[in-house]
Amino acid sequence: QVQLVESGGGLVQAGASLRLSCVASGRRTLSNHAVGWFRQGPGKERDFVAAISRGGTNTYYSDSVKGRFTISRDDAKDTVYLQMSSLKSEDTAVYYCAAKSAVVVPKTVAPYDFWGQGTQVTVSS
Repeated sequence: QVQLVESGGGLVQAGASLRLSCVASGRRTLSNHAVGWFRQGPGKERDFVAAISRGGTNTYYSDSVKGRFTISRDDAKDTVYLQMSSLKSEDTAVYYCAAKSAVVVPKTVAPYDFWGQGTQVTVSS
C-alpha cells in the first residue's frame, strides 16, 4: 500500500510558476512505481498531465503542457515533483498524483493503483 499526499497548489497569476510535490508513505516506497500527474477542472474529466518512469529515465507530457511543465523524482525522499511554468488560466484544476508498480508508464487514469487527495491550482488571468 502506498499513500500519496500532494502539496504546493495555490492561487497565482497567469505567467507565474508553481511546483507541486507528491510525497509517498507506507510500506512500499515510491521508487518501485511509475508516477503520473493528472488534473481535473470543474465539470471535466480527469486528464493526463505528465508521468515519469521508475528511475526517472523516461518522462511523458500531454501536448497542452509540453515545454511548460517538468516532472521529476527524488526517490531518496519518496517524492515526485511537477514544476509548472508559464501558467495559463486553462491550467486551473485540482491536480492529482498517482502511482503504479509497473515498468510501463500509464497515461490514462484506470491503470493507476494509488491516488492522492489532490491539490488545487488556480490561475487568474
